[in-house]
Amino acid sequence: MFSNQRRDQIASLVQQQGQVSVKELADLFNLSEDSIRKDLADLESQGILKRTYGGAISSHKSLLINQANQRRLSHVLAKRNIAQAAANLLRPNRLFFLDISSSAVAIALALQPANYSLKIITNMVDVLAILAKNPQIELYFAGGLINQSRDGFSDVLNLEFMSKFRPDIAFIGASGVDLKKNSLSVRNPAEGVHKARIIELSKETYVMVEGQKFGVEGNYQFSTIDKVSGLITEKKLSEEESALAEKLGVKIISA
Repeated sequence: MFSNQRRDQIASLVQQQGQVSVKELADLFNLSEDSIRKDLADLESQGILKRTYGGAISSHKSLLINQANQRRLSHVLAKRNIAQAAANLLRPNRLFFLDISSSAVAIALALQPANYSLKIITNMVDVLAILAKNPQIELYFAGGLINQSRDGFSDVLNLEFMSKFRPDIAFIGASGVDLKKNSLSVRNPAEGVHKARIIELSKETYVMVEGQKFGVEGNYQFSTIDKVSGLITEKKLSEEESALAEKLGVKIISA
């Protein structure tokens, strides 16, 4: 990624999120903290942000978008590893779906410099912003009524648009994965309904989930684990967890 492209992404993050930290950005872009500080200094000179101790803030902070992006920059290394493992499943000229999740943003960043043809559909604003400039990517955007706290669309209009597509592989997130209960869950029912429909429409579905979400149960179960193709995680599963996954017939892809 060129420095101007990276600075565009940093500017996008700080404007949407309200604040960024040097360490998290260094992890996200796999650069030294000094390099990130230089990027922040350049962006400050353009009036895009204001540097602070250990990071930077935007003068146009949105609380709802800040909540969405705080999730995005948590567990950055895990998300980046999961994203790379997911990107390894991509093949030219097939259709892939990226839903509203922090890991989807990490996948988009990994794919931004792709020099081969890809077809991607997404309902997340940041994924659109990251991938729209790559002419190798045939990009479809599923819009509707925006949910600012989630930075994307998961309403009835969005589902109507999505119903026309049959992705080869869908990559979705989850708030909780319970292998014992055979449960995939989220906190928001509307989001859960959307994820369930994506699973129905897609030929294969992989759930991207950080290790701390195993054994967690959200407020709304959107699917059973045995209905998806696999789980992509950086977590090293215990013998019991591996046995449960095998019994459910779900593939575990280690990131």
